[in-house]
Amino acid sequence: MAADFVLTGGRVFDGVRFLPCGTAVATTSGVISFVGTDADARAAVGPATEVVDLHGRLLTPGFVDAHAHVFMGGIEALACDVGQARGAAGVQRAVAAYAAISRAPDAGWITGAGWYKGDYDGGFPDASVLDAVAPSRPVYLINRDHHSAWVNTAALRLAGIDERTPDPPDGRIGRRSDGSASGILHEGAMSLVARLLPPISQESVQAGILHAQRHLHSLGITGWQEAIIGDYAGYPDAGTAYGQLATSGRLTGRASGALWVPRGLTLADIPALVEDFRERRRVNAAAGFPTSSAKIMIDGVPENRTAALLDPYEPEGCAGMPGDGDRGPSYLPEEVLHAVAGALHSARFDLHLHAIGDRAVRTGLDAVGVALAADAAALAADAAGQHAWTPLHNMAHVQLVHPDDVARFGALGVTVNAQGLWACSDEQMRTLTLPLIGPERAHRQYPFASLVDGGAPLAMGSDWPVSDADPWQAIHVAVNRAHPAYPGVPALVAAEALTLPAALRAYTSGSARVTRSPAGVIRSGAPADLAVLCVDPFTLEDAELHGVQVDLTVAGGRVVFER
Repeated sequence: MAADFVLTGGRVFDGVRFLPCGTAVATTSGVISFVGTDADARAAVGPATEVVDLHGRLLTPGFVDAHAHVFMGGIEALACDVGQARGAAGVQRAVAAYAAISRAPDAGWITGAGWYKGDYDGGFPDASVLDAVAPSRPVYLINRDHHSAWVNTAALRLAGIDERTPDPPDGRIGRRSDGSASGILHEGAMSLVARLLPPISQESVQAGILHAQRHLHSLGITGWQEAIIGDYAGYPDAGTAYGQLATSGRLTGRASGALWVPRGLTLADIPALVEDFRERRRVNAAAGFPTSSAKIMIDGVPENRTAALLDPYEPEGCAGMPGDGDRGPSYLPEEVLHAVAGALHSARFDLHLHAIGDRAVRTGLDAVGVALAADAAALAADAAGQHAWTPLHNMAHVQLVHPDDVARFGALGVTVNAQGLWACSDEQMRTLTLPLIGPERAHRQYPFASLVDGGAPLAMGSDWPVSDADPWQAIHVAVNRAHPAYPGVPALVAAEALTLPAALRAYTSGSARVTRSPAGVIRSGAPADLAVLCVDPFTLEDAELHGVQVDLTVAGGRVVFER
């Protein structure tokens, strides 16, 4: 049987290793039907076969992003996108331009996202900056990491937020020196305004997914996991929209989702939550959108002091901020975290844990350990029966890991879901993070190499739109521990760098494995999800990796992007 595609004359990385004799791949009816040499591939060429000459370029599996917020990124790109605006003046120009084209100047919310904490002294701007260009329309802008929102005075008034408003249990209201609300809302405090936003329609969610899908395909990404499926920060559950796109054939990427475990969960809530997750998993799977993961956010981020640390934040970095010397919150009490992790594990959900601080990492590992121990007999019975289930629990971000916990990842089988692009000394790291965590903890950040050496499985994701979705930007930093935009800045803990094969393996087969995708590899019978790079990166110097681009993306045997 003749192939639909034959890609020949290149080099092949199969998702696990570079194939020294692999120069050609054929696809038939959406799956890979041949991997081998150019000479042998000729037998697969028929009159209707499309032959692509790779001219020595590298062919890889399509990249799989193991942690992204794809529909959010798409919606935000179609709203007031301030991701490319630098500083207060840039944001003001973007807001003013959006206000001029969106609605009459005296009505309607202005919503968007993407502002960068590193552009502002102390990391957080003031409502007055937005008031200057939107004095009457309420403005709600989520920052790039999605852990804080910036609003104007009109939005504060609508929400009834002033100097007397107490902080919610899982968040904090930014305040000026006189106690008045500054316009910054951290974590759970975002919902004080987000609950007032106009609801996002299913049509808008679908438009966001399709917009984002085009962007991801242009980067060679053919699969991803939505890291939050559920009501969060003003966004609706995207499961229905994904199911409708999958059913209609418009979803060309291989997407899955992690169902959101809300902060504020109690022990009494857990049985109902698990039953709800079971039903949503069943409905989503029937529509072609797997949601067999559960997302638990254990802590926040260090820049707003919501990352959970074993030891207090540095007092110098917290100067002028309330609660100086604290260790950051844990969003679920330990008994609730253990109970919900155990219940979801028993219901055969993979845990997708957000953990950035070293205390969050430790408590997350503890929860997995308790769940595994409590379910040991059931797992053994599964293994002996016909319906074996192997848990694929993973922990995203892992910025700070205590040395005593490094080997626990491998021992517990917890996959490190790494955001490689963050492991560098960029502006935010130098001006905001390091003053808060201090020099000793600074040298324990993102210990990728140590975790892998300790037996931890490794996957990679972008957390887009929190950071760039391009896998080659993340791979560059993971290998160099330095960002190309900051030449001359020393590497961040250079000993924790990954090799190029390890990083590329993590972004393909590693991410496919932990998201339970059949893709991520180039072998006969695997889905024909492929990326043709502009060059063979194994011939480049490590410092040149950020320049790698994708020339062709194939998803399910169909060309979805061509440069």
